[in-house]
Amino acid sequence: MSTPADVTLRRPEPAFVRAVSRAIGQVSTLLVVGDPGYAPTGPDATVIDGPSQLDEFADDSVDAALVAFALADWPDAGSGLAEVRRVTRGPVVVLTRDPDRIAAHWLAEYAPEVAAADAARHPAVDGQCAALGDEVTTERLPVPYTSVAGFAEAYYGRPERLLDAGTRAADPAWGLVDELTARRSVAALRSALETGAWDDRHGPLRVRPAYDGSVVLLTSRPRLEP
Repeated sequence: MSTPADVTLRRPEPAFVRAVSRAIGQVSTLLVVGDPGYAPTGPDATVIDGPSQLDEFADDSVDAALVAFALADWPDAGSGLAEVRRVTRGPVVVLTRDPDRIAAHWLAEYAPEVAAADAARHPAVDGQCAALGDEVTTERLPVPYTSVAGFAEAYYGRPERLLDAGTRAADPAWGLVDELTARRSVAALRSALETGAWDDRHGPLRVRPAYDGSVVLLTSRPRLEP
């Protein structure tokens, strides 16, 4: 039987919220696709579930848009982002994860199937930038040591937390593999912690204030007319 997810273990990370707010800037209207917890306060926000709801929006009808950790659930991230760009006259900000860097996290040593499945559901950053067009800047956002985001990198220096079933249940990545695979992965991590092998390889992470991981902030701004 699976463990119910504890929503308190997966909350908007304040450091990411601040980065999103800086990227969006001062706007009056905001379209939010994905987790509304990452939207800045102030703008008149319209929250939708996904790109299928964008047909009702006219071209350039909102000042700015935010797509927050949503692309993994879209059937076609490229066309979805192009639609978000179409309806937005100002910046489109995408808070996402780089699949190549997901696979580079230490979790892949102990739970390779979990890391691979997690990486596979996120579209490549280059493809996201191409879909957005115009002028796109890319900024990697370090994960704070005390992150409350709830995915594996939030525990980069607190690996024992991943031995807890509730912690794993809050991260969708663990639900992408079967129970036997998950148990085998947890056993491998537990063994590495008990023998000291994890600390031999990754111990310095326990005192690192932030981790340069997979979180990426993309900001698309329309080109100015000549």
